[in-house]
Amino acid sequence: MKVVNGFAIIMAFFALGEAASILMGHFVPGSVVGMVLLFAALCLRWVDAESIRPVAKFLTSNMILLFIPTFIGIIDTWGLLSSSLLEWFAVVVLTTVAVMASTGYCVQAVEWLRTRLTKKGEEARQ
Repeated sequence: MKVVNGFAIIMAFFALGEAASILMGHFVPGSVVGMVLLFAALCLRWVDAESIRPVAKFLTSNMILLFIPTFIGIIDTWGLLSSSLLEWFAVVVLTTVAVMASTGYCVQAVEWLRTRLTKKGEEARQ
């Protein structure tokens, strides 16, 4: 029964996200809005993390199954994509490098800020 309740909670936030996305004119995908809402609810402790943990573990463990429709879509449009394969490859490589670099810089900035705040806290105690 816990799994059914956990799945219902996740699907409810997905539905809320889709509704919010429609109201925003599909500016942000509904699944993203739903995840942000679920994250906020978890942070505010409106939703107990233990109630959705089994479903979340199952979904993340079997995430590859969620990509099958995407792969089928790529295969269906292969004729269109194959004519500009070099451009697609360049976009994938460049965006991957950009995401890796921006993630690295963000982690460094957060670590620098954390170290700085820790030092200020230690100086204030002395």
